[in-house]
Amino acid sequence: MLAVALVAFGYLSGSVPFGVLLTRWFRGQDVRRAGSGNIGATNVARVAGKGLGVAVLLLDAVKGALPVLISIQLSSSPMVHAATGLAAFLGHVFPLWLKFRGGKGVATALGVLSVLEPWAALAGFIVYAVLFAILRVSSIGSLAGGLSALAAAFLSSRPSEYTALTVVLFALMLFTHRANIRRLLKRAEQPL
Repeated sequence: MLAVALVAFGYLSGSVPFGVLLTRWFRGQDVRRAGSGNIGATNVARVAGKGLGVAVLLLDAVKGALPVLISIQLSSSPMVHAATGLAAFLGHVFPLWLKFRGGKGVATALGVLSVLEPWAALAGFIVYAVLFAILRVSSIGSLAGGLSALAAAFLSSRPSEYTALTVVLFALMLFTHRANIRRLLKRAEQPL
């Protein structure tokens, strides 16, 4: 019963649409109707300014990290920790409140991994930051960062459930970035 409650809390935490809420509160805009239409930090930065984009990035990471931290306090099972993290990610990508149309999950995955696979999260963040600084294309940084996090997770000595979660998160990120990948292959992806 505790495991079910933690997974449900993970999903509900992940499903809080900070991108929608902050752009509505501070700019009076619906971020879903501007830019790429995505609710994540990159589109918020494009539509409402870099300050709000950074705020959404941080809040989206926290909503992934917080339920995982709570699951670690309440359960000793790595499977429960991983399931809670996956639920938070899925909450962001498929939020109940937005008819299951959410963001791509990069920041939320970063929050989850910062607790369960901190070295993987750090590797992913550094690769993302360097590539984004050079190319100004968030999708390239996100995908390369996810791949770096995956490689670091396989090299870590953390529980195998956490490594498996990293694999699943990366696979889901490939799915959520499928349109970006098509644009990258056509060299049509726009920089920020």
